[in-house]
Amino acid sequence: MRLEFDEQLTLLHREMIAMGALCEQAIAQSSRALLDSDSGPLAEVARLAEQIEHKEREIEAHCLKLLMRQQPVAGDLRTISSVLKMVTDMERIGHQSADMAEIIGLANIAELGACRQPIAGMAAAACKIVTESIDAFVHKDIELAKAVIEYDDVVDDYFDQVKGLLIELFSRPETNGEQTIDLLMIAKYFERIADHAVNIAQWVLFACTGRKGD
Repeated sequence: MRLEFDEQLTLLHREMIAMGALCEQAIAQSSRALLDSDSGPLAEVARLAEQIEHKEREIEAHCLKLLMRQQPVAGDLRTISSVLKMVTDMERIGHQSADMAEIIGLANIAELGACRQPIAGMAAAACKIVTESIDAFVHKDIELAKAVIEYDDVVDDYFDQVKGLLIELFSRPETNGEQTIDLLMIAKYFERIADHAVNIAQWVLFACTGRKGD
């Protein structure tokens, strides 16, 4: 019975890795569309978001079967309950990547100017923090989970830079105000994605230690 349960937990880990990879792809494709002024990846982001939502339902069903058919001990129960929380955050990452892609497609943002560097930094940092939050879960790496939580400050610093630049640009009469607001919304989506990664890392801490660390 325990062997079967361990095999199911291994499968659950694989499903989480697959869902995490989809999230990483969605962020990367949205970033590419923005930074390269390439509309090609936008349809792909929407498709990835649908796959992420489908994967969320699959993992939830898997967790519920484990709870109903097995008798998990305390540590296993924490793992399963944490996964149920994590997949909600991962689905939100996919959804927000799709929302960001929609803004990019409608805004026709051709020139990022001084915002290019901090927005590119935010995009890379958001992808990094999502990847590492999933890695922390898969490897039960408490230190990596804590590092993810701390790294959120990097994303917040980038957001503050973007916000400051956009406020300055908005005050200029020649600035396209609508595009400026769109860029601010995109930066906010990257910030929210990082916040979801922090949530995942906190659930990793709970799964490993029984405490979320917040």
